[in-house]
Amino acid sequence: MRLRVGVQIKPQHADYDQIRDAWIRAENIGADVLYNWDHFFPLSGDPNGKHFECWTMLAGMAEVTKRVELGALVTCNSYRNPNLLADMARTVDHISKGRLILGIGAGWFEKDYREYGYEFGTAASRLKDLERSLPIIIERWKKLNPGPVRGRIPILIGGSGRKVTLRLVAQYADAWNGFGTPDEARELNKVIDEWCEKVGRDPSEIERSIMIGDEWVDKADYYVEAGVTHLIVGADGPDYNLEPLAKLVEWRNSRQPVVEEAASR
Repeated sequence: MRLRVGVQIKPQHADYDQIRDAWIRAENIGADVLYNWDHFFPLSGDPNGKHFECWTMLAGMAEVTKRVELGALVTCNSYRNPNLLADMARTVDHISKGRLILGIGAGWFEKDYREYGYEFGTAASRLKDLERSLPIIIERWKKLNPGPVRGRIPILIGGSGRKVTLRLVAQYADAWNGFGTPDEARELNKVIDEWCEKVGRDPSEIERSIMIGDEWVDKADYYVEAGVTHLIVGADGPDYNLEPLAKLVEWRNSRQPVVEEAASR
């Protein structure tokens, strides 16, 4: 079991140069993964403040970094044709030399849908659309020339719906992302394991990640005890305070030998 830490550099309330600088600083600090998000408007602060689009930013992120993996936390399935999204992901994967993670979810932010002309539908219809898209994306990767650098780009599915989302995690995902306390994470991990048993999947193949608030950074061990091995903090523009990330990196570096020793027993 390998511990990893990530940071979501939110593409809001900042100029591109400030966002770019945050990517570079995060990589230099030692993050394992850099994320942005897939929205068209800020989620906090001025609702009409500065904001940039997800996938064009990911291409920029891929070009200016060298080591970290990168991806959206998470791409909204509704905003792009699945074949097109597969091709976009493959392209960014090549720009990054094989460092892309396809983070994807069903979508939820109604303002994005309304302002950009997408049908919002219902939570059930958006999940049905996601379930339809995932195999299409995987099949398109097999047809593209050149294909993804790693053959298949790792898929991270975000969400906590027990009946559908976590079933899709068991069926298709290499990683899962959620929110919540260690106790909530432990319970959701149990549901994923149960779905893995039902669909015939080895649950150890799925990385478990949680987006945590800064107040949980000093209590990261509780998440490891709950089965989470990838912890992610957020950083908001324009200043992008990366001190919580630095603390997580220090924790990871001190904790990793203990985790590796336990896993080898």
